Amino acid sequence: MFEKPTARTPLPSLNGLRAFEAMGRLGSATRAAAELHVTHSAVSRQVKVLEAVLGVTLFEGPKSKLTLTEAGSALLAGLSQGFDTLGDAVRSVQVSNVVRIAIHNSLAVKWLIPRLPTFERLHPGITIELTDLPVDAVRARSADLVVRFLDGDRLSAPGVELLAQNYVGVVLSPEVEDTKGNLPMLAAASHTRGWLAWSEAGRPIEFGARTRTLAHLHHVLDAAVSGLGVAVLPWTLVAEAILADRLRAPYGFVGDGGHLVACVAHDRSSPAMRRVIDWLRREAKTTTDQLGGAASR
Repeated sequence: MFEKPTARTPLPSLNGLRAFEAMGRLGSATRAAAELHVTHSAVSRQVKVLEAVLGVTLFEGPKSKLTLTEAGSALLAGLSQGFDTLGDAVRSVQVSNVVRIAIHNSLAVKWLIPRLPTFERLHPGITIELTDLPVDAVRARSADLVVRFLDGDRLSAPGVELLAQNYVGVVLSPEVEDTKGNLPMLAAASHTRGWLAWSEAGRPIEFGARTRTLAHLHHVLDAAVSGLGVAVLPWTLVAEAILADRLRAPYGFVGDGGHLVACVAHDRSSPAMRRVIDWLRREAKTTTDQLGGAASR
């Protein structure tokens, strides 16, 4: 028997609620738009309509640095839990061989994407879809799995599976002869630990005081290959360039205490995802195994 229906409070537009939840969780309309596959203006418009319907202000401050109001914080907490519950319910009855991976651009471009054809040959029934991962995120609602570098206490967090230890080293073009004084130190705005990790490992910094900052690690890698400077980069990203003699690492590589990891929510486990994680671990091990004998090239 069905229960007697009860009246429910009419809800605002689901699109407006989704836009606000994504914007509040990710911290910007731009990142929310990317996750929802809509435009920045569409997110902003939906949030403004939602504020008008609710009669409250959800964000405050300048456009460049919006923060949640008290009402916004309360609404976000409830909506995030609600959307998680909806997602769990759908996945509990859904049979899918699609695994969605959220990953940083540099790791995707320089490591994962070149290996995807191999995965597809081994597992033709499983499809891997990629989405961009915000810099500090270890979770993405639009993805089943997060692949990234992690360190510290976060390595022991629930759902974090270690794929391979991370090693970093100073790299530069083989055509560059002057390794001291004149070369700018290349750094990525999205990953600032490179030179610090090298210093913390007890390795001296013997290069010029100039720093050239680029947006992402793969921009830094390409700049180093082009001879624009010297960089500290993870072995995982530079292995192919070093093995192909497009980069050299005159001082070798050291462990920085971090790992390449796969982060998965406990409720999203599936046979397809298990195969993807096992394959990622094998590929990460293969890459790390190449370090021996190649780091000083």
